[in-house]
Amino acid sequence: MAVRPVSRMLQRVLRSSVRSCSSGAPVTQHHPGEPSQTAAEELSRRRQFLREHAAPFSAFLTDSFGRQHSYLRISLTEKCNLRCQYCMPEEGIPLTPKADLLTTEEILTLARLFVKEGIDKIRLTGGEPLIRPDVVDIVAQLHQLEGLRTIGITTNGINLARLLPQLQKAGLSAINISLDTLVPAKFEFIVRRKGFQKVMAGIHKAIELGYSPVKVNCVVMRGLNEDELLDFVALTEGLPLDVRFIEYMPFDGNRWNFKKMVSYKEMLNTLQQQWPELEKLPEEESSTAKAFKIPGFRGQLSFITSMSEHFCGTCNRLRITADGNLKVCLFGNSEVSLRDHLRAGASEEELLRIIGAAVGRKKRQHAGMFNIAQMKNRPMILIGG
Repeated sequence: MAVRPVSRMLQRVLRSSVRSCSSGAPVTQHHPGEPSQTAAEELSRRRQFLREHAAPFSAFLTDSFGRQHSYLRISLTEKCNLRCQYCMPEEGIPLTPKADLLTTEEILTLARLFVKEGIDKIRLTGGEPLIRPDVVDIVAQLHQLEGLRTIGITTNGINLARLLPQLQKAGLSAINISLDTLVPAKFEFIVRRKGFQKVMAGIHKAIELGYSPVKVNCVVMRGLNEDELLDFVALTEGLPLDVRFIEYMPFDGNRWNFKKMVSYKEMLNTLQQQWPELEKLPEEESSTAKAFKIPGFRGQLSFITSMSEHFCGTCNRLRITADGNLKVCLFGNSEVSLRDHLRAGASEEELLRIIGAAVGRKKRQHAGMFNIAQMKNRPMILIGG
């Protein structure tokens, strides 16, 4: 079992530092007459503090390359009220029988175990997590876990405006909303359903309730929405958004084609032609995003470069699928069923050995986009975004 921090005061300081690092807010105040620190210097200072004061990290969540996994993504459901082209095959998918999905208590049992070992961020995914009837209760239960500093959710936004006040009260601290176009007719083509105005209402509700930044995930596909890059970035001028452009990734059933993928460098070049003053922001440890900001704009933009410039070397993420399988790599097809071991009565120690063995087998990096495209893997909707 990992050794936990010995001081509650130290816990509060660490959480405050990390929260500030995540939000971009400064930790130290600037006094008149003193030189102000640059963002890079401030980030370096926070990292040094964390290195000097952090508790020993769990061996069970540390892989053979020294990567410490502190971020867990839990899929709450395989079901979704949209049918996005890059996520679900057009013909649909066979869903796992309800009896084989994790129960609420099993989800919370696994979450408690992982948080004890050092997980400090949990993101709830799907499918569409907001169609799970007890999602608010799950967030509230997670919020009680000591040591868990961030509870996030990735949603398509359809039900967000209605549920967000309850989710915020329950303890939800971060939101990612999927939106691949600003054109209503194109939205219906991409997701094969209606709902554009509901998604926009969800984004504005998140802003209204004080979430900052509100992250907007946009999967960029050539011939479909790469012509909207400038329009998405323009939203960040007056809104506290982090628009995240995601390279199109291959998964079972999404008919991935290299020619459809728009690389990070190509997207960046397009934006720099419009905004040559675009600034690169300091990269945080274990971040999957390359972040940029236009001076004077309220929000920012980021690129998720999984295909053209992978970030495997600093990966700190683990995933639990809705049917209870642990995936140590989004693009790997190796899985271990935690559900089966739970239901067989495995003790906490036995579960940790199983988790540790799976984490220990994690490879140095994924196989590359062309090999991934040929590998057998789940459709994205069955993994959890």
